Amino acid sequence: QRSTKGGKLAIVLDIDETSLSNWPAYRVNGYSRITGGDCNLEKGPCGLRAWQAMGKSKAIQPTLELAKLAREKNIAVFFITGRPENLREATERNLREQGYEWTAVILMAEGSHYDSAIDFKAPERKKITEQGFTIILTMGDQWSDLKGGYAERTYKLPNPVYYLP
Repeated sequence: QRSTKGGKLAIVLDIDETSLSNWPAYRVNGYSRITGGDCNLEKGPCGLRAWQAMGKSKAIQPTLELAKLAREKNIAVFFITGRPENLREATERNLREQGYEWTAVILMAEGSHYDSAIDFKAPERKKITEQGFTIILTMGDQWSDLKGGYAERTYKLPNPVYYLP
């Protein structure tokens, strides 16, 4: 428990393998991560971007429960994801259909490239703090989702399929 006196509290969540599961795509790909190409769940392969555009990912229930609890406590929920901006509509629809509510969904600009997710996500967390929020936790499945500061606590979820720098 924490007092919100004098400031606004926020949590920051990653989307893929933190808030939404892409497990069906990985399963048909022999538990490997294929980013490009079409998605054929019957025979494979299933390109991750095509899967994400379909908007059929299921909520990771403990994360959904955390997000709902945060909203009940008037704690802002921000999503910061490496998904590209052209997937915004599908991403927001998928999150909404799975029960998530949020203050903002932050996606990567089209054509942008970062050597590490840290280089994208840490500055985005900084922008959130510049809006007057104290980020009490950030959670993701990659260390690069969490490093770079601007959060009081970090929580790393396991990801047995892939590692991103």
